[in-house]
Amino acid sequence: MSEIDQLIQRYKQAGILVDTNILLLYFIGAYDQDLIPKFKRTRQFAVEDHAILIRLLGLFDKIVTTPNILTEISNLSGQLGEPKKSEYFKKFSSGISLLEEEYVASKDVADMREFVRFGLTDTGIVHLTRGKYLVLTDDFRLSQYLQSAEVDVINFNNIRPAYW
Repeated sequence: MSEIDQLIQRYKQAGILVDTNILLLYFIGAYDQDLIPKFKRTRQFAVEDHAILIRLLGLFDKIVTTPNILTEISNLSGQLGEPKKSEYFKKFSSGISLLEEEYVASKDVADMREFVRFGLTDTGIVHLTRGKYLVLTDDFRLSQYLQSAEVDVINFNNIRPAYW
């Protein structure tokens, strides 16, 4: 069994926290897969990546997010032009209800030593997930830090080629 398979088994019931870019891929693909390679914020992904993500997330009982991640997704999604933007936000709105949202007070996150290096959203991920959730990200710097801090993480870029 691979290391990734072991992580999936370990966190199947506890859940997976999905970082901003990957969750944005999920929502854009759920709205319109053809938009993935065209939208500037998901252009680095392929339609096949969305299928990989759907299969991966389906292995977990719970998909976790934070208000900060959802705010970033909302802001990035706002760059869609009309009428797609309004149509997308209807889909985004219903998709939010499928997620488990956990809150970490910004004042607590700002007091952490990682805040200066990573900012609010990523430091919140560090604070929230340690020993609790698996993290899925495409951010190399964050994934390296999480590994060094003994937080279980999968870098989406490492699993993409294996499933294409």
